[in-house]
Amino acid sequence: MILDGTRTESIDAAVRTLRAGGIVAMPTETVYGLAADAENGDAVAAIYAAKGRPSDHPLILHVADADAVTAFAQEVPGFARALMDAFWPGPLTLILPRRAGVAAAAAAGQPSVGLRCPAHPVAQALLRAAAAQGIRALAAPSANRFGRISPTRAEHVVADLGDRVLVLDGGPCAVGIESTIVDATRGAPVLLRPGQIDREALAAAAGMPILDPDEVQAGATPKASGTLAAHYAPRAPVRLMSARELQTALELLGADAARAGVAVYARSALPNLATPLARRMPDDAGAAAQQLFDTLRGFDDAGARLIWVELPPDTPAWEGVRDRLRRAAAAATGG
Repeated sequence: MILDGTRTESIDAAVRTLRAGGIVAMPTETVYGLAADAENGDAVAAIYAAKGRPSDHPLILHVADADAVTAFAQEVPGFARALMDAFWPGPLTLILPRRAGVAAAAAAGQPSVGLRCPAHPVAQALLRAAAAQGIRALAAPSANRFGRISPTRAEHVVADLGDRVLVLDGGPCAVGIESTIVDATRGAPVLLRPGQIDREALAAAAGMPILDPDEVQAGATPKASGTLAAHYAPRAPVRLMSARELQTALELLGADAARAGVAVYARSALPNLATPLARRMPDDAGAAAQQLFDTLRGFDDAGARLIWVELPPDTPAWEGVRDRLRRAAAAATGG
């Protein structure tokens, strides 16, 4: 059931569902999330069941503001606080040491917890209304079946999970790929998942370099959402190619491209394409991210049997898009 998320009565209905231990799909600026009371173990279990998600994969907790963090985090390092100040509300998740005895099910039993303050006005309205009723945070992974394409529109949620889930419609997601995840549990900021906020912006705000997991010796890397090698997959297998490889493959296939059900998503000009399933990838990384999942879903809906994608530039601005495409392609090869 889709409700207009901008209406007060829709928010009230969603809060009633959450208080009763139910689940609600809410828009964020990144993707739509499947939300439940983060401190209700049965409600959290319902998220895992609805998604078909393994219970050892932690969920991100969404809070209305930075003040709510201390209810769940044992400590907040100075660089993490600087990142909050710079990017919250917004598409940034921080992994912090978890306060003992809280949100254990949502954190999949880990000693750490992922926290995010979303910027979407509907998500903010829901979080604040829920907080007024004693719900301090909402656990909310993407509102889709586990491993598949994340939803960026309300109708995507219904297509994946059915019409029994209450969905707050907040329009198309402005960012379109999941949040940047930074691990703040090991004394330095470690990038676990790239997103719209790139390394350069993170480093400038944190006042120190942003490391990769293999650059940090102390402690094990926490599990985090969306970091499996194979993820974000459409039904059709995805193959990534350079512009030259893509042009050569299309020339070899020729008129058989349409019969083979080949869909193409490319930044380069590809003249004389013999397939109607072709889309132009924007030159701007932000625009490409915003439409990426919607485009992949569109190819599936149009019956594509293969999806060929030109690899975007290997630059910081494109890191999030490249990450999602590589994981989508890995799903086609079994990781």
